[in-house]
Amino acid sequence: MADAQPGLRTGITPLAVRMRPRTLDELVGQEHLLTPGSPLRALASDAADSRGASSVILWGPPGSGKTTIAGALARTSGRKFVELSAVTAGVKDVREVMQEAMTARDLYGLTTVLFLDEIHRFTKAQQDALLPGVENGWVILVAATTENPSFSVIAPLLSRSLLLRLEPLTDDDLGELVDRALSEQRGLDGAVDLEPDARAALVQLASGDARRTLTALEASAIAASTLAAEGERAVITPEIVSTAVDRALLRYDRQGDEHYDVISAFIKSVRGSDVDAAIHYLARMIEAGEDPRFIARRIIILAAEDIGMADPQALTIAVAAADAVQLIGMPEGRIPLAEAVTYLATAPKSNASYLAIDRAIADVRAGKIGRVPTHLRDAHYPGAKKLGHGNGYRYPHDDAVGVVRQQYAPDELRGIRYYEPTERGYERDVAARLERLRRIIEP
Repeated sequence: MADAQPGLRTGITPLAVRMRPRTLDELVGQEHLLTPGSPLRALASDAADSRGASSVILWGPPGSGKTTIAGALARTSGRKFVELSAVTAGVKDVREVMQEAMTARDLYGLTTVLFLDEIHRFTKAQQDALLPGVENGWVILVAATTENPSFSVIAPLLSRSLLLRLEPLTDDDLGELVDRALSEQRGLDGAVDLEPDARAALVQLASGDARRTLTALEASAIAASTLAAEGERAVITPEIVSTAVDRALLRYDRQGDEHYDVISAFIKSVRGSDVDAAIHYLARMIEAGEDPRFIARRIIILAAEDIGMADPQALTIAVAAADAVQLIGMPEGRIPLAEAVTYLATAPKSNASYLAIDRAIADVRAGKIGRVPTHLRDAHYPGAKKLGHGNGYRYPHDDAVGVVRQQYAPDELRGIRYYEPTERGYERDVAARLERLRRIIEP
């Protein structure tokens, strides 16, 4: 076994920690938060007072840079920097920080920046303890959370802070991080080579998480160094990446053929009522780092297009799953997605509503329109009555059964049939009711 090469630094400090940006200018991604004059730029300034700086809440997925931003602020700001973790800190710790911040302000003219990680883990009482310091300017709060602050942070604290949302890092961002880590002295310092396919695999496995990318790179570098023969240069291959991170590499390009092939197979499996195949393709998309919002949108379309009135509840469940994913994020979002997929795949199917609207649109585009019948036209504006608008209109609620014989379609479309329900699921009942309704309505 070859000796560990310079730059691997195994057993000391993790690569992800060593490669954390030291200033905001080194930060990769989140450009929308780093424009000149932005709240983060104001916090990172060398000013020793709090002018132009506001408390902020950083909301974003794991590995998007929340802790990194806090560290960069600690290094570049002329203010006193204190860090607490909501996992271990209590009300007593918060109050001690507030007292020390008051002392630093009164005796030395220093403003304290308090970084509170995982603020969503704080109870209401613990968050209440932050309010006096934030409101009176004893501290500038920089809080980080992976959960929606609207549900996890008390309203008074939210109103006194700026909410800054961090986005998952793009593939280009992650690729840049990998390249930096390979070459920089504090990283791997050129100790290993990385094949292009292996680089793509590391980015793919990360799903927008910088920490996960660098951790996988470090594990792969150690594996490559171990496998290299004496005197040979270590090379990270896709096979080494797969072995090092203990996950099979999926052939899946979010912008290429595999993306379209898998989503096509997913849709057709749900439509074909093969719940197991549908769940398989869902898992492939999730593991490949597909945008869960894209998956949720496809599920909503499936519910309306392929199930429709055969089970109207399907659309409600699909929309609820999309809302849940937006609210809780991943990886927990996989659970409501899976519930929606199993419901849709096992539900009765009908595309009658989908066909109905397309038939109607085709007629409209072909000029088959006709004028709105006079008795259905708006009669609320002055002069409408003289034109006969509304004359003869029959109000269905005045009828004992709530349905009256009356023309609704334009003359050119009388008797047209756009919606033709199937005999599947709830639509069987709809078909019977619709037949009775049409016999009553049509003159």
